[in-house]
Amino acid sequence: MLFPVVIHKDKESCYGVTIPDIPGCFTAGDTLEEAVANIQEAVAVHLEGEEHIPAPSPLESHHANPDYAGGTWMMVDIDTSGLGKAKRINITIPERILRDVDAKAHKLGLSRSAFLARAAVQALNRENRA
Repeated sequence: MLFPVVIHKDKESCYGVTIPDIPGCFTAGDTLEEAVANIQEAVAVHLEGEEHIPAPSPLESHHANPDYAGGTWMMVDIDTSGLGKAKRINITIPERILRDVDAKAHKLGLSRSAFLARAAVQALNRENRA
């Protein structure tokens, strides 16, 4: 999901990134690229064990907040499919589909569970937009 993030940089500091829709979640990096690359891990650590994963809000909804004055805004794709409190389940799926799921998950560097969770979230998001 695309989340708005704000980046601050003072002359003698690293790049700081705040994710307003996830209160208290922030990260940093010596370069802008490093700071942005650290966002996914920061969100994962911050939301570990949480049952509710916040939805992103429109970028404009944060502009008036003085905490973010002078920052640079960008939209970042944050994968929330594997975040939050996990629940073990037992499902039945045809072997052919399971082989295809496992092959695609491996190609993407994901576990079977992470791949299925991501696919479910994407399908739910498409349905909610329709």
